[in-house]
Amino acid sequence: MLKPIRYVAIDDDLLDQLMLKEYAGAFPILQQVGTFSNSTDGLASIDELHPDLIFLDIEMPGLTGLEVLRQIKDKVSIAIFITSHPEFAIDGFELSALDYVLKPLTAERFALTVKRIEEYWTMKQKAISYEVLFEKESLIIKDGHSQVKLPQEDIIYLEAMQDYTKVVTEKKNYLTLSTLTGFLEKISNTNFLRVHRSYAVAINKIKELHTNKIICGDISIPIGKTYRSVVTRIKL
Repeated sequence: MLKPIRYVAIDDDLLDQLMLKEYAGAFPILQQVGTFSNSTDGLASIDELHPDLIFLDIEMPGLTGLEVLRQIKDKVSIAIFITSHPEFAIDGFELSALDYVLKPLTAERFALTVKRIEEYWTMKQKAISYEVLFEKESLIIKDGHSQVKLPQEDIIYLEAMQDYTKVVTEKKNYLTLSTLTGFLEKISNTNFLRVHRSYAVAINKIKELHTNKIICGDISIPIGKTYRSVVTRIKL
């Protein structure tokens, strides 16, 4: 059984605080240990409360959420931005935020965030962090005391999870200790295309191509706005 994920929320809007608390209360794995209306108090609480997860607004009295995360990113396992400012999304992901959610927060969107949190937390707690070596047509993944040779053609998509990259195949997923950018720089196969800050897909696995999403089998992967011009050049 996974241990609870202890979280702190920093947001200067009281209604947004209450909404987050209500939505988070529907998920037993999330355990609130502190809520703060300004970055100064929230930042001071980190060393005392030792949260696993932090929810951050961007613009607040005192330091911004981005400035807070720069100071504490080595002290919390997971950071999530919930904000009205889409223009800072790239900055958030560059600071290894696991998700970037736009207000108004909805129950449906928050459920997707929690699913992402739980998946990351499960892998982290089970210590499934695989060492990976890159070959021309395959990956050599160290799985415990054994090694797995994974053909690159078996990979459906890659997903950024903070400082890790999740490698998704039909049979098994692997969490490798590499950022998505670093992973794509090392992999030799040009079949992979970055379609989002958090996703890269294997072009030969794409079944359907839409304006805002790509379908790979029964999996829907979002297309980031800055990547749409590249995606439109794909020929299925």
